Amino acid sequence: MIVTNVVRLGKGFDRQRWAESLKKTERNGDLQFQGDDMTSPERVLVMELNSEPQYQRLLEGEPQTHGMRSGRVYLKPGEACGQHSTKNHEELLVFVSGQGQLQIDERESLAVGQGKVSYIPPNTIHDVKNSGNEPLMYIYCVAPVHGQ
Repeated sequence: MIVTNVVRLGKGFDRQRWAESLKKTERNGDLQFQGDDMTSPERVLVMELNSEPQYQRLLEGEPQTHGMRSGRVYLKPGEACGQHSTKNHEELLVFVSGQGQLQIDERESLAVGQGKVSYIPPNTIHDVKNSGNEPLMYIYCVAPVHGQ
């Protein structure tokens, strides 16, 4: 089961197109959900990771969630995701396969890879680089930190 027709939620979101997409994917067994209103973060959404060697968006944030965003990152050997800051978000990385380095503020490098999980606090500049000989895949979950 692979989700193949993901519809972007957010500003300008087409509810009818989304509903048609859900009916179609539900019939194919690709997407399961509870309730009939997927614009609410109060609903359960289950999807499978695809096997494509590329980025896969999982959660878009509001209105699909209360602000959490998530995706699966696929890095070829030698590739990096690109240095960026968590700003006013916290981030969790769950490494699914491969080996790499988590670079923090250009001062610290931590070994990451299959079976490891990393928490990155708000306002942290970081980058993930594949230092191995096989693809490095990980799931990121980013959530806003309220009151900052």
